Amino acid sequence: MTDLQPIPNAEAGSACAADGTLFRNPARPEPKRDIRRALRKFGELVKDKENTALVFEIYESLPSKDFIPRARSMTLSPEGEALRAAEPFLPPMLDDHSALRKMPKGSVAHAYCDFMEREGLSAAGLVAESDKIGRPKYGDLIEWYGFRQRDTHDLMHILTGYGRDALGEQCVLLFTHGQQPAAGHLLLGYAGAYNITRQVRSKAPVWRAVREAHRLGKACPPLVHMSIRELLAMDLAMAREQLGITPAVWYKTCHDVWRREGIDPYDLLGKDMAA
Repeated sequence: MTDLQPIPNAEAGSACAADGTLFRNPARPEPKRDIRRALRKFGELVKDKENTALVFEIYESLPSKDFIPRARSMTLSPEGEALRAAEPFLPPMLDDHSALRKMPKGSVAHAYCDFMEREGLSAAGLVAESDKIGRPKYGDLIEWYGFRQRDTHDLMHILTGYGRDALGEQCVLLFTHGQQPAAGHLLLGYAGAYNITRQVRSKAPVWRAVREAHRLGKACPPLVHMSIRELLAMDLAMAREQLGITPAVWYKTCHDVWRREGIDPYDLLGKDMAA
């Protein structure tokens, strides 16, 4: 993707898009870091790993200092303007599987539909989990950019090959940090990996797997800055090659080791395993 060139006067407090959408709604409060709350919520998440809403509360407690500059650079550029016009909100497009299935076989779209249907997931479901924490809507460019980060999460599973097992989720979070640095990604990714090594006695190279995921994310251009419609239409193997996403060797090694040890990689932290 070409370098983003901010629209003139983007630094002004009243910066807005060509259609008048403000970069930052004046009603939006300044983000505040609350490490104690983040750690408390992480402890709750360990006990209730299916409570996705806790993930969003952790992110809210650990705002990234780089998020606003990244959002400004992208949304107030001509490329960002064009992208917002073409893709104002991703979930309806991502959940229209009948339309996505019309894209070529072997495409990212087909792999995405297979994954979401197999796992019983939807983009709208992730939105609903995010809405559970009751954050107000501001309708500004910051919000649009943040929604794109949230709504591309499951696409990262497809492109990287990481599953929805405990280790796969930590790897996706650290891949995401490589693209969009944020303390929340680091906490969830590395603390989650530590939790796996603490609860599961194994020779699996968990730390190598998560560090590899972090490196892969740094090497890949930010998905949030890409046309998701164009990405979905691409051949999956070709998309991975163009984005520099190489096979996750150590993640696969962990799965192989666990299976040899009689451990189900998809039930690492289940009740039986925890006991």
